[in-house]
Amino acid sequence: MQVKRIQFLLLSFLILLKYPSHARSLNDDDVKRSHFPDGFFFGTSTSSYQVEGAYIEDGKGLNNWDVFSHIPGNIKNNDNGDIADNHYYRFLEDIELMRSLGTNAYRFSISWTRILPRGKFGQVNPIGIMFYNKLIDNLLEKGMKPFVTIHHHDIPQELVDRYGGWLSPLMQ
Repeated sequence: MQVKRIQFLLLSFLILLKYPSHARSLNDDDVKRSHFPDGFFFGTSTSSYQVEGAYIEDGKGLNNWDVFSHIPGNIKNNDNGDIADNHYYRFLEDIELMRSLGTNAYRFSISWTRILPRGKFGQVNPIGIMFYNKLIDNLLEKGMKPFVTIHHHDIPQELVDRYGGWLSPLMQ
């Protein structure tokens, strides 16, 4: 019975995403945290390129999206992720915002070029490691479970230039 209720709630959520005008028919009593099993994670998620900003600061190298988005006409309004949501500098505020929503989990991706600016060439960037350590430590301090995605479609530009990206067996 509980599984069917959860499936119904998730299906309802997906329908509301597609048909937001139906949201008016829901009230606060329709969905409660108690409808979910103990240990259920309510969380938020991000992609490093879409939120971090600080695109060439503190030793971060260029990734494929940094280069692609700087070619005029590739992105509407020539937008890019140079600043994005400025999560790199505002992650403490972002954690507080997530907590204020009642979440207990955060799925984020690690920017490959923040850790290894040149992919497999060159050195590890200790400042990049320090950033993710501080992010994880602060999430845990606030009782939030970190979930890390190692790759979220941004790869070091050097690997694109040398190998052509994931299409090359040398890259794979």
